[in-house]
Amino acid sequence: MYITETEIPPEWKAEIIRYLSNTVNEDGGWGLHFAGASTVFATTLYYITLRILGLQPSDSLTSKARARLHALGGAVGIPQWGKIWMALLNLYSWGGINPIPPEFWLLPDWIPFHPWRWWVQCRVVYLPVSYLYANKVTIPLNPLIASLRQEIYTQSYEDIRFEKYRDTVAPTDLKKPPSGFLRAANMCLRFWERYIRPDYIAQWANERVYALIQREDENTSYNCLAPVNKAFHMVSVWYSDGANSSRMRRHREKIPSYMWVGEKGMTCSGTNGVQVWDTAFSIQAMVEAGIAMLPDFRPTLKKALEYLDISQLREDLADEYRQPRKGGWPFSTRNNGYIVSDCAAEALKAVLMLQEECHFDKIISDDRLQDCVDSLLLMQNPDGGFSSYERTRSSTLLEYLNASEVFDRIMVEYSYPECTTAVVTALSLFTRYFPSYRPTEINGVIERAVKYVVKAQRPDGSWYGSWGVCFTYASFFAMQCLELVDQTWQNSSNVRRCCKFLLSKQKEDGGWGEHYTSCEREEYVDHEQSQVVNTAWACLALMHARYPYKEDIEKGLKLIMSRQQRNGECVKKMWKAFSTIHGE
Repeated sequence: MYITETEIPPEWKAEIIRYLSNTVNEDGGWGLHFAGASTVFATTLYYITLRILGLQPSDSLTSKARARLHALGGAVGIPQWGKIWMALLNLYSWGGINPIPPEFWLLPDWIPFHPWRWWVQCRVVYLPVSYLYANKVTIPLNPLIASLRQEIYTQSYEDIRFEKYRDTVAPTDLKKPPSGFLRAANMCLRFWERYIRPDYIAQWANERVYALIQREDENTSYNCLAPVNKAFHMVSVWYSDGANSSRMRRHREKIPSYMWVGEKGMTCSGTNGVQVWDTAFSIQAMVEAGIAMLPDFRPTLKKALEYLDISQLREDLADEYRQPRKGGWPFSTRNNGYIVSDCAAEALKAVLMLQEECHFDKIISDDRLQDCVDSLLLMQNPDGGFSSYERTRSSTLLEYLNASEVFDRIMVEYSYPECTTAVVTALSLFTRYFPSYRPTEINGVIERAVKYVVKAQRPDGSWYGSWGVCFTYASFFAMQCLELVDQTWQNSSNVRRCCKFLLSKQKEDGGWGEHYTSCEREEYVDHEQSQVVNTAWACLALMHARYPYKEDIEKGLKLIMSRQQRNGECVKKMWKAFSTIHGE
């Protein structure tokens, strides 16, 4: 907002400062998440944020943060994405950033490393970043920026040779070191930019990339996929169209959808909400609880069904790089524009439960449900599994081009047991009510998906989860999947191994508690306390497995019941969801 000359409301300033005050580590810095150790990446950007919001260098919060930043080596050790933001703020030189050439978008689509083959969350970030890099966009120097230049480094800004720090990343931040192949590619790209690239190629690439930025804005109603690429889009539009342009105005209108205020203050969500996801699961929970037919609950469920009605993606886009989406559902709102495999599947199940099982009015027609199935069938990967937004489009060898330095497994889509199970259960429920619709294809997809889930099981009997914490989460989905094909405790060694794994983690109080660092270490890490959500997932897994010794399940259920509040909710003690695909 500061770069694009967008006014920050005073109440936002106060609440963001309150959030950063409440989440600062004891050493004065911040991590990539509020439970993480201090990093140069987070500490630098949050320090700059506090200064933009009006805190002075002498403030206790900023002075302690600055001391921690200097102890970590100063801002020169910030990873690539941080270097980009600092270059935009005129706090770092574009010459100190490895090439991010927009010319990649001019390559033939069949090239195995063409950006259209990247995982969408990575692709939509580097699209606007390549435009900003090509144009060396930066704001004018002003007194605040001049002061920050002297505050965030351990040496005089004027003495820094930024080219020397292209590959410098603080040890606290480096999670994914650049490969030797990427380093060699960067050398070649620098030579290309300096000595070979014709001006007309540079101009052509610039125009091509900005056209794609415009198309992405329009396809998402200026929401963009997530806040990171939205911020880069805003800067691109500010640079190209101006601070007072109509496109800039439309971007500003959508900023509030990402911001939220909690008990710690105001922060930014990773999406513009979780509306479809939460609505679908809420419907399913009420149906499973047996209350959907009660008069008191039908008005609520009718409204929930109406929300899924207006949120369904009703058409495909004229965009050669987008996964077919017609009939699917997004994670949040229709304007987000992206089908997500498990969100579409869970929404489809919710609609079927209400319209077919509970006899609600069919406001979502059979044709539209079939559209959803058609799109889901197109999302299966060659290994039989399902990814998040799109089919896998290239080899994992693309990870050799991962330039983020902080995140792992971001270059291509991967199959996930969670997404795969969601689709399998949705297709299975669909065939119960529409047995004559594409039965051969659906049965084939389910068969291949189950084989993927079985193959993904780890030697200890667990499954690794990428969209929740972590082994309890994925094991719940896997058991749900195997139950559909009648693999249970009685007849499946895979199921018995999973039950044995889960029971080995049950605590004396009957619950389960899995620490979020399980995601990072890729091995089960016990939490000191039982967690309601982990306990629920583990109990559900055992129930789907038809585990015969009910007393173990009952212990877990009693733990959950003991944590329930008077208003019906259960207070969470730790994160229930944690995106682990980034490795942090």
